[in-house]
Amino acid sequence: MKCDEDVPKKFPRCPFLTVDIIVKTPDDRIVLIKRKNPPFGWAIPGGFVEYGESLEVAAAREIKEEIGVDIEELKQFKAYSDPDRDPRHHSVTVVFTASTTGSPMAGSDAEEVGVFAPDDLPSPLVFDHQIILADYFSRKG
Repeated sequence: MKCDEDVPKKFPRCPFLTVDIIVKTPDDRIVLIKRKNPPFGWAIPGGFVEYGESLEVAAAREIKEEIGVDIEELKQFKAYSDPDRDPRHHSVTVVFTASTTGSPMAGSDAEEVGVFAPDDLPSPLVFDHQIILADYFSRKG
């Protein structure tokens, strides 16, 4: 079976695959973006995995596109697959952590970029990013 031809015919309602990247700054804060497109609000930077791309390559590309920095120490954190996690469609995300020493700037899908401490997160956080960040901060200690 050819994935790009036969799979959509057999499985027309497959979930979309995405990556989200929790980017840490040297002062132990995290980078979030304010979205330009619906759903509006603050989000962990990330996006769709393109055909032929590994998760790691997609994560690095999305960070470069959305906040304009290079990342280091990319590590897979956890996957989230609740069918209701994205109000637009069913998507599965693989969340990574990474660090940067660069200065984040708003890019492709970002209206604004902010750097936040765990106890000073902006609102509203979209998708299931409140849950993801709660899991991240609880595991971090």
